[in-house]
Amino acid sequence: MMADDLDLAGLAGRHLDLITAPFTLPRSRVLVFGEGDGVRVHTSEYERRLSECRVLDLVEVLDADGAVLPVADVRPERIAFGAPRLATPAHEPGAGAETQRATLTFADPATLSIGGDPGLRVRLTRPDGRSEEHALGEGLRLRVAPDRSVTVESGDHRAALAATAHVWDDWFARCPRVRDDLQEMTAFCWWVLGANIVELPSLGDARAIVPSKIGYVGLWQWDAYFIAVGLRHGDPALAREQLDIAFRFPQPDGQLPDVVHEEGVLATSDDLPESDRANLRRAGSQIADPTAPVPLTKPPLAAWALRAVLEVEDAPDWARRQLATVVRSQDWWFAGSDLDHDGMPEYGHPYSSGLDDSPIFDGPLPTAAPDLGAYLVRQDRELADLLSRYEPGADASRFRERAEATQELLLRMWDPERGRFLAFGGGETLTSDTVVGLMPLLTGTLPEQIAGALRAAVDDPERFALPWGLPTVAASDPDFSEERMWRGPVWVNTAALVAEGLEASGFAERARQLREQTVALVIHGGGPHEYFHPRTGQKARTATIAFGWSAALFIDLAVTLSR
Repeated sequence: MMADDLDLAGLAGRHLDLITAPFTLPRSRVLVFGEGDGVRVHTSEYERRLSECRVLDLVEVLDADGAVLPVADVRPERIAFGAPRLATPAHEPGAGAETQRATLTFADPATLSIGGDPGLRVRLTRPDGRSEEHALGEGLRLRVAPDRSVTVESGDHRAALAATAHVWDDWFARCPRVRDDLQEMTAFCWWVLGANIVELPSLGDARAIVPSKIGYVGLWQWDAYFIAVGLRHGDPALAREQLDIAFRFPQPDGQLPDVVHEEGVLATSDDLPESDRANLRRAGSQIADPTAPVPLTKPPLAAWALRAVLEVEDAPDWARRQLATVVRSQDWWFAGSDLDHDGMPEYGHPYSSGLDDSPIFDGPLPTAAPDLGAYLVRQDRELADLLSRYEPGADASRFRERAEATQELLLRMWDPERGRFLAFGGGETLTSDTVVGLMPLLTGTLPEQIAGALRAAVDDPERFALPWGLPTVAASDPDFSEERMWRGPVWVNTAALVAEGLEASGFAERARQLREQTVALVIHGGGPHEYFHPRTGQKARTATIAFGWSAALFIDLAVTLSR
């Protein structure tokens, strides 16, 4: 393990390039990116692209001669402009002179502060093309209003630097300590989680860790589970808060919404933006009809996350409150999402799977999928264990009995000739060889022959054993694509789930190898991106940067591997 006085903020700062990781502050909606020798400023907003959220197209620091001081380095608490302060040899011209420096930080979540050496100025270029210059003086504050307008005023820059440093010092004090070779990326991933904290004003002072401040500004149910599992290792209270928000708005029938965001929830296809419904209609989807709303949720991993969070810090009263919501949600799957009434629930909409672009949704809906069956089996068993612990008077037998019945139905999805689990869309057999067929390992109770066949699939270089990890579609499948979302790239969450399934099914060493490969992928790829190219290990072309669940699960894997 590394020394307790390690500069974790400094380790994280090595990855703050203002391209794949913007400068921001926990709770802030302001994002700062590099732009030439200066920076540009955006806001982070629900269902709006970064290009729609321009605040300042360029912020440049000028010296007394009007020359632009470039960005010199970045730390979580500030951006520095100007060349590093290096001593000039005494025999050279300018001996003893120092390059002027300036810094940019936050005065509060909605306000940037900039200050520096005497004589410096700042030039601001607004989205309408207007430019203006201001002397820095004791410091300038750039206050960003909700309409993205900026007000310039004087302020105490030293105080702003100190306050922002305190925020990040407090955050990094909670960062988990792991193996030496994993500590730097763990620090960066911990920064990603802190950077992705936003406030949801409609929920008071609730702190949601969003998947990304770039494009995913809301609390997605599935993301909240994965984020809580990583966050628990350093801030279990904030991990519980993520589950609080995910569980706060169940529908009358118990269904949990897909997304909680600042304008409400996304719980049915009626709640989708019109642009999403139009895209579905253009694709000929039978579930795009706005007159026939379809529930939108995420896979049932709530009890899995609940159990994991409670492992590190017990909270019995909180656990009992959440269990009641999770039980109703689990019951909803069987009462409200068993659309063909055969006992096995289905996905009524691709969004509810979390893997919405998977080829298993190329056919008709609803879709009965082996991953959903596995999650339901696992969740009923988790619920039985949690109820026995926190509600000893409750009858947990119905959850165990339902898990057994669901597993019997799950085993009917096994195709012995193909040697894999299949999905079924609208009653039609779907032959795509995808990662969802590996998820039954999570039950830990598959027949030995079937578990062995899935282990062999994980090891097969023609299918899932690619150079940089577990693709979401087998490389031998005609639907495989190295770059397309959920059709080939490696995702940290599916890799982590399969690793857990391998361990649950008796393949502990293979699980460890997959975990090692997954953390190596994130380090090689330069950070916790949304998904990765399975052959190069680099960020896939359209993947989002600084992605929440990739960061959280890297931390969870790093902690597990460091024990």
